Amino acid sequence: MKLIALPLLVAFVLAGCAAVPPIDPSSLPAVPASFKEGDGRWTVAAPAEVQPRGEWWKAFSDPVLEDLVARADRGNTSIRIAAARLAQARAFVLSTEADRSVQVDAGANAARLRGIVSNTAGPARSIFGIGANLSYEVDLFGRLARATDAAVLDVHAREGLLQSARLLVQADVAQAYLALRSLDVERALVRSTVEAYRETLLLTERRYRAGDVAELDLARARTEVAATESEAIALDRRRAELEHALALLIGEAASNFELGVADWNTALPVIPAGVPGTVLSRRPDVAAAQNTMLAAQARVGVAQAAWFPRVALTATGGVASPELGDLFTWPARAWGLGALLSLPIFDGGRREAGVQSARAELDAALAGYREQILGAFRDVEDQLSALRLLAEQAQAQSRAVAAASRATALSNTRYRNGLVSQLELLDAQRSELRNRREALQVRSAQYQATVGLVRALGGGWDS
Repeated sequence: MKLIALPLLVAFVLAGCAAVPPIDPSSLPAVPASFKEGDGRWTVAAPAEVQPRGEWWKAFSDPVLEDLVARADRGNTSIRIAAARLAQARAFVLSTEADRSVQVDAGANAARLRGIVSNTAGPARSIFGIGANLSYEVDLFGRLARATDAAVLDVHAREGLLQSARLLVQADVAQAYLALRSLDVERALVRSTVEAYRETLLLTERRYRAGDVAELDLARARTEVAATESEAIALDRRRAELEHALALLIGEAASNFELGVADWNTALPVIPAGVPGTVLSRRPDVAAAQNTMLAAQARVGVAQAAWFPRVALTATGGVASPELGDLFTWPARAWGLGALLSLPIFDGGRREAGVQSARAELDAALAGYREQILGAFRDVEDQLSALRLLAEQAQAQSRAVAAASRATALSNTRYRNGLVSQLELLDAQRSELRNRREALQVRSAQYQATVGLVRALGGGWDS
């Protein structure tokens, strides 16, 4: 028993020497008290990286959008890959926990031997045996515990990445769908303008045949009709691309997916921002980066523990006999107990290299976590400023549309009465079309920025 206790005594003397390096708070950016953009009124949401991000898309009150998001949750390949990575991380946790458990092996053997039991030659003998081996590593320095802790943190990181992938897909579906609906309205606007140009062309052709206008006016009218038709076809091509992108997002073949033209009645919700600290704790990508950093920190401790001895307790038991019939008799029993202390003396720098590699991994994870924090602040500020400026731009553009529409009406009346040239009418029509399309694009940008703010804030929540 003294021999068994000696390795344990040596290990206990060395225990506690392996310490995990702390994270320097000064290496992380300070969290501001409020965002630069906005009115200072914040909605605080409960932080939890595994918590669902909320059904924020329902705030747009669009059944088609809700159906597309539901189909994407079921069929998107990025979400499936992230879910598989999470399952893999959870399986690795079970593997690390198994290393901390008692290991039991059972076996049986049969052998035919001659001249082995004694130094004298003799007849061949049979040896039969059945036994079990038990082993258990005493985790004095926390190597196995830290490995499990790191694996658990990896699971939390994967959970955050799964939520991040789901949120990203939901936002991409919403933005692609809203862009498609905006494009439908723009296509209708351009095609109505084509019809207006064709009416102008018919009027110009009649006046040309009557000798009231020159051929130059006729050529200009035909140019406007053809150019605007070309723009309409380009919008058709863009719509087809968006429809195909939606098919990919929901995990369906583009050849089998079709989204018909419909009125754009989607509501534009007002998304309340949260305080910066809450935003950081809710964003799944930031939470994942934090858990990745903590896992790297734990693995530094695992690498440092390689410098210290390992203690393993072993036990064996079974039966052995030269006669198969006597195998389970009392005299055939055999057992043994032991303890093993191992301490590498020289490994050519392998352990030191492992520690340096783990520390470098921690430095990279810390830098990645810092980058995610700064990126989160930038994303929110970008979308808040975009929404504020787009609201101002929408008001200015509305005034421009009203003025351009009035100018077109006046020019059309004066042209029909022969008071102005056709060039003036075409300029007025082009100006109105341009301003209406710009107003529509501003409206579309407001929807895109709203979805972008939801994604920047880490999802939606109930006020």
